[in-house]
Amino acid sequence: MAKEGATQDEEVVLGEEIDHVRVITLNQPRKLNVISSRVVYLLAEYLERWEKDENAQLVIIKGTGRAFSAGGDLKMFYDGKKSKDSCLEVVYRMYWLCYHIHTYKKVQVALVHGISMGGGASLMVPMKFSVVTEKTVFATPEASIGFHTDCSFSYVLSHLPGRLGEYLALTGARLNGKELVTAGLATHFVPSEKLPEVEKRLMSLKSGEEDAVRSAIDEFAVEVQLDEESILNKKALIDECFSKDTVADIIKSLESEASKEGNGWIGPVLKGLKRSSPTGLRMTLRSIREGRNQKLSECLRKEFRLTINTLRMVISEDVYEGIRALTIDKDNSPKWDPPTLDKVEDDKIDRVFQPFQEDLELQIPEQEECRWSGKYESTPYPAMQATNVTS
Repeated sequence: MAKEGATQDEEVVLGEEIDHVRVITLNQPRKLNVISSRVVYLLAEYLERWEKDENAQLVIIKGTGRAFSAGGDLKMFYDGKKSKDSCLEVVYRMYWLCYHIHTYKKVQVALVHGISMGGGASLMVPMKFSVVTEKTVFATPEASIGFHTDCSFSYVLSHLPGRLGEYLALTGARLNGKELVTAGLATHFVPSEKLPEVEKRLMSLKSGEEDAVRSAIDEFAVEVQLDEESILNKKALIDECFSKDTVADIIKSLESEASKEGNGWIGPVLKGLKRSSPTGLRMTLRSIREGRNQKLSECLRKEFRLTINTLRMVISEDVYEGIRALTIDKDNSPKWDPPTLDKVEDDKIDRVFQPFQEDLELQIPEQEECRWSGKYESTPYPAMQATNVTS
């Protein structure tokens, strides 16, 4: 992936080295710090270098502006429809990077102020410490646009208590900072005005030892108490409804509960599910369910297959229609194909989950001695892409 020229202020990711601390700043505030090819390239470059640097002990990641990161660059994916596999490289690099973020050897702290959605949240949740505020907003809304829960979240969400993972993945429901800590998706809640002080305190530490970092953040963290209307207080009903075998059965279960006293929250949930891509919902539910019995590496390989097959329109063009309706034409009136859950054929869903030829799978380096191997450059894909361009 070619490096693009940019000044320090213009660069999409900034990397600083200060004593034993390393700081990553997502630097596209006007674009809500979306994740583009260049962002993934720089993140991987910094994280590999710093993991191997004996002087680097603590890595901090933050975002400029009102967002931490709104996730993948949807316009990039939409524009990629015009040429075969134009987004394959960034997808491969991102999922490969997700594995290294989850298994990173140095202490990482995410300072998460504002929006943290989809792939953007993969730079928050796996960190040893993730600090959120009253302005933090988390969601995984991919199913609604014909996609699936990716960037390791088929693993993360499937390991949440009960059926909270199915709920978050299928509905794209938003969680605030207090809810993130309660659900175990973040470690500390700090009032937003204190976040600069947290960073300053971390920068002043004499070491990056886990206990020292935890103690420093604890100085500013406050105990969280859920608001009475929090969705996390509906856990029993979520577990009951979202444990059903199929998306259709989940919807029926919600419908049977919607009219009961205190269940007013179900109406908007049902409306959202019924507006979402049937194909996206089917893929997502299966992926989350499989994730419960898969290792992180297996989930990432599966997500890679799903994403590439989805972008290749193997069974549906829904992801492009979803992006069009949400961010291109902004009419919020997607025309799904097929239009209803009962028209989504089981064998077609099976098709997008099928393993690739082994050398075309996401290469996860599970042997410690070759931890940073398996990069995009070492796969057959670059040569295949060159053929696509010239053919």
